[in-house]
Amino acid sequence: MVRKLKAIAHNTGDKQLAKTVRDSAQQIWLAGLGAFAKAQAEGSKVFDALVKEGKTIHGRTRKVAESKMTEMSTTLGKMATKATNQATGSWDKLEQVFEDRVARALHRIGVPTNKDINNLAKRVEELTASVQKLSRAPAKPAKKAAKKAAAK
Repeated sequence: MVRKLKAIAHNTGDKQLAKTVRDSAQQIWLAGLGAFAKAQAEGSKVFDALVKEGKTIHGRTRKVAESKMTEMSTTLGKMATKATNQATGSWDKLEQVFEDRVARALHRIGVPTNKDINNLAKRVEELTASVQKLSRAPAKPAKKAAKKAAAK
C-alpha cells in the first residue's frame, strides 16, 4: 500500500495523492468495519465453542480431582489405621509391663493374687461342705450328750 502511494505521488500531483489517500483510508475503514462485523458474527460462535470446551475440560478435571481425592483419602485412612494399631500395640505393651510390675510388688509384700483368693474361696467352700456333711450325722447324738452333760 505504501509503495502504491509513493508511486502515485511521483507520477501525479497533490490532488491525485489526496484522492488516493482518501480512497485508501476509505478501504481501510471498510476493512475494519468488515472485520468488526465478522468478529461479532464469529465471536458468539467462538464463545459458544470455548464454553463447550471449557465444560468438557471442567468435567475431566473434576473426575481426575475426585479420583485423586479418593486415592488420597484411602491412603490417609490406611496410614491412620496403621498409626492407631501401632499406638494400641504400644499401649497394650505398656499396660502389660505396668500390670507385671504391680503384681511383683504386691507379691513381694505378701498380698495374695486374685487366683490365690479364688483358690482359697474354693477350698473354704469345700471345707464348709465337708463340715456340714460331718455335722449332720453325729449332730443329733451330740445334742443329746450335751443335754445330759448340762443336766448333771
